[in-house]
Amino acid sequence: MNCNMSKKNKKHSKQKMEAKQNETPEQPQVKVEVDEATAQETTEAGTETTGETPQESNADDKLAALQAALDKQKQDYLLLMADFDNFRKRTIKEKSDLIKNGAERAMLDLLPVVDDLERAIDAMGKAQDVDSLKEGVELIYNKFLKYLESQHIKPIESTGKEFDTDLHEAVTLFPAPTPDMKGKVVDTTVKGYMLNDKVLRHAKVVIGQ
Repeated sequence: MNCNMSKKNKKHSKQKMEAKQNETPEQPQVKVEVDEATAQETTEAGTETTGETPQESNADDKLAALQAALDKQKQDYLLLMADFDNFRKRTIKEKSDLIKNGAERAMLDLLPVVDDLERAIDAMGKAQDVDSLKEGVELIYNKFLKYLESQHIKPIESTGKEFDTDLHEAVTLFPAPTPDMKGKVVDTTVKGYMLNDKVLRHAKVVIGQ
């Protein structure tokens, strides 16, 4: 009987050992931690792959923007210079044309006076009445004076006025007929004229002394 119990115990022990051998051992859980140094190394490795840092990329973008702005300003400057050059050439041409043809209108308005003078000269050989001929010449003269006024030309008043070197040119001295005429213009040999506020021709005068 003891023998049978011993065999049963051995058999049971053997079954327990086989059961333990067939069991799969439990795998331990492994926690992976990445420290800051490893993360930085990973970032640097990625940066080395692209070949430039974020700061360098921003600098390149700013440089490209500045270059584009510079190119635009240069183009605007060239256009402005071209416009100014065209304006300068146009102004020079207009000034040249004005100098060349500026007297055209003045001469055109003067031609009727010339026509009247030619008719007066022709009438001198035929006219029997001297007074009517004189009246015709006076009409032509007045017409010519009106033309001068239309061109802003007016005569300089001289006789009886104080001598003014800005307006008068003394040709000789003459004894003053009265004490109050000393230093004044007693006679005008050649009439002077003003164009607007500028002396076109000085009046040649005689000064009383």
